[in-house]
Amino acid sequence: MLRHMIITVAVFLAGVAAAQDSSRLERLDTGDDGRGWEAVGRLDIDGLGFCTGALIAPRIVLTAAHCLFDKASGMQIDATGVEFLAGWRNGRASAYRQVRRAVIHPDYDFSETDPGTRVRNDIALLELHHPIRNTSVIPFKTDIRPRKGQRIGVVSYARGRSDAPSLQEVCDVMLRRQGVLITSCDVDFGASGAPIFSFEGGAPRVVSVVSAMAEMDGRKVSLGTQLEGPLAELMALLDENSAPPQPRRLFTAGEGRDTGAKFAKP
Repeated sequence: MLRHMIITVAVFLAGVAAAQDSSRLERLDTGDDGRGWEAVGRLDIDGLGFCTGALIAPRIVLTAAHCLFDKASGMQIDATGVEFLAGWRNGRASAYRQVRRAVIHPDYDFSETDPGTRVRNDIALLELHHPIRNTSVIPFKTDIRPRKGQRIGVVSYARGRSDAPSLQEVCDVMLRRQGVLITSCDVDFGASGAPIFSFEGGAPRVVSVVSAMAEMDGRKVSLGTQLEGPLAELMALLDENSAPPQPRRLFTAGEGRDTGAKFAKP
C-alpha cells in the first residue's frame, strides 16, 4: 500500500522539482515575531525529550500520539509527567501547564510496522490541569484537511531550534493518500505533533499534525495525519471521560517491512 504511494510520490517529485518554492524556516525569536503563534508550544515529555503541540481549546492541546510512547521500551508514558510550554521562547513561556490526561486515537498502534497506517492515526489530545485564559494565547481553530496543491505552513520546535519556535509560512501539499498528507514542509526531530496550518480566509487554522519525516531519493518530505474524523472521535472520548488505551509494546527488530523509503518520527 505505502510502497505504491512512495513510488508515486517519487515520480511526482521528479516532475515538479523545479516548481517547488517553499519558504525557509523563520525563527520566531522576539515577541513581535511570535505574536499570534503563542498557542503553539513545546511539550516537555517527562525527561524523555520534547515534541510540539497546539492549543485548540483553553485546556486541550493537539499533538502526535507517538509523542506519548517511550521509544526504548515501546510503552505508553504517564501523561501527567508532560508539561505544555505555550509560546516557549528563549527560556520563557506565555503559559505553563501540566497535563492531566491524554487520549490517543483508538486505532493508533505504536508497534504498527506499516508507516501509512501508523501515520494515518497518529493523533492525540492532551487535557491540561487548568485552562489557559491568557489574552496572548488564543486557541487555534481547526479545519478540514487541505487539498492537493494547497499552500500550507507549519510552526514547530525541533532539534537545534528547541529554544524558540520556527515558522515555515509557505510549503505545499504534494499528495493526499488514504488519510496521509505528504508535504514539502521542513521538519526535524522534535517537530512531531506540530500543527500544519492553512491560511485560507485570512486566519491560520490547523488542518493536520506532523507525524513523520521521510527521505525519498535523497529528498526530505514530511508526513501529516488526517484530522477531521479522528479529531471528532478524540473529542468524544474526552467528553465521555474515557481512560487512555492500554500501553502497547514496540515491535522487535526484524518485524518491519521494507517500504522503499526511510521513515522517522520527528
